[in-house]
Amino acid sequence: MIVDSHCHLDKLDFDKLDTDLDGVLQQARERDVEHFLCVNVTLDKFPQMLETIAPYSDVSASCGVHPLDQKDALNIDQLRQLAASDKVVAVGETGLDYYYSAETKPVQLESFVGHIDVANELDKPLIIHTRDAREDTINLMREHHAERCGGVLHCFTEDYDMAKKAMDLGFYISISGIVTFRNAEQLRDVVKQIPLDRLLIETDSPYLAPVPHRGKTNQPAYVQDVAYFIAELKGISYKKLATATTDNFYRLFNRIPRR
Repeated sequence: MIVDSHCHLDKLDFDKLDTDLDGVLQQARERDVEHFLCVNVTLDKFPQMLETIAPYSDVSASCGVHPLDQKDALNIDQLRQLAASDKVVAVGETGLDYYYSAETKPVQLESFVGHIDVANELDKPLIIHTRDAREDTINLMREHHAERCGGVLHCFTEDYDMAKKAMDLGFYISISGIVTFRNAEQLRDVVKQIPLDRLLIETDSPYLAPVPHRGKTNQPAYVQDVAYFIAELKGISYKKLATATTDNFYRLFNRIPRR
């Protein structure tokens, strides 16, 4: 069995998928997916997201503000209150993105620190988005002791040096369908070097559908395509890749009861 360690179920376009959330989850279950982590990106929409996934025992939630949605200062009291929910197993996604939103850098930096502090306070792992911000991301993780709560660099596209520094802090590296893209040779080289006991897989759906589904709305069922691709890339069996990444998932998000 495998897991989708990062998806945005509340952002799926069900008209394009020609089904509803029940259908999406069932299609994924039929492709070996046993658990889903639905990741929050704005605090104001978190209650609605939580209501959407509440009926599903195999769906967990995170709570945080994505750096590309961080236009104003973080309401840290609100984050603390929402992230304390029993349904929430992680804080984020948070992090830094200077590729799309360098102009909000001061707000992003302050918000990232706030997320690290709340994660440490609640003892819940961090889900970190990072793009074109390698030095600042690692420095803030070190300075604010992100190793205490642990977490994951999700949808990783940076170099192995950054991955190694994050892993040295006890973090996991999660790989999305980007690894299957034609122009992702550098990322494939990085994935070959990531130890199996530090690897997670994800879809980041509805974005970044893997080959052979490029151009379609991404969905959790496609995490199996990511798993097969990485297994072949690393020269191991699908079963070995599935077992390792699933074990890693439950080890990191240890508030989720394993079946």
